[in-house]
Amino acid sequence: MKVSTILCIPGIKVLIIIILIAVAVPFLLPHDPNRANLEEAEQPPSLDHWCGTDKLGRDVFTRTIYGTRISLIVGLTAAVLAVSMGAGIGITAGFIGGKVDGLLMRIVDTINSPPEVILLIVLATIFPRSILTIILIISLTHWMSTSRLIRGETLSIKERPFVEAAIALGADDRYIMKRHILPNLYSILVISVTLMAAHAIMMEAMLSFLGLGIPAHMASWGNMLNQAQSDVMRGIWWTSIFPGIMLVATVWSIYRLGEGLKEYLTPHRDFLSRI
Repeated sequence: MKVSTILCIPGIKVLIIIILIAVAVPFLLPHDPNRANLEEAEQPPSLDHWCGTDKLGRDVFTRTIYGTRISLIVGLTAAVLAVSMGAGIGITAGFIGGKVDGLLMRIVDTINSPPEVILLIVLATIFPRSILTIILIISLTHWMSTSRLIRGETLSIKERPFVEAAIALGADDRYIMKRHILPNLYSILVISVTLMAAHAIMMEAMLSFLGLGIPAHMASWGNMLNQAQSDVMRGIWWTSIFPGIMLVATVWSIYRLGEGLKEYLTPHRDFLSRI
């Protein structure tokens, strides 16, 4: 069995289960994720509440499942936007070259000079809290590494014999881009989106945990962990353990999938270790 298969299969299995849970289970749940019931506050796991209830009497299992939806939406959307922006700038810089390349890379260096997490937190404090805001903030602070990666690969592809032959035969830029550049970038873009999605999920959870992410009334893993900070010290472990497990399992499965795709699609490209 190939290494890529060994890496991929566990991640795919876990990720499929998580996606099915996020899509199907909410329609079957008897509890409202945001309905408070103080009479049932802080109950341990039971037949009525599989993962217990929080300090407001809300069902932890239901909120964890709804949080899965939010995390997957934020992670995938932010990853696609970030990789699309990075790829567009990277391809433009690498393909055109010259002053355009120099200007775009200076812009990338300038934006990338502050620490990523600091920039993320600063933007999150400026703009109002919403799912759309978090998606845009994460994507706007995470496209720079993709742009450098795609620029380098575009420069490499331009120097390959088949591109030089196409130029010698009179092929125009549009043909070279469509026939040679983009097809050779697809595998890298797929890998980048996969790994970026896992990172975006962690960033959303971090911002929500700090009180800067998803609005507090919405069920998200970061919000649940934020609201459960004092519970652990009082022995109420279930309000944090279940969203924590789902967060770790989701990020792990996506990373496993990404690493497997990296091995399978680009087995001889060492530069992809920078993704």
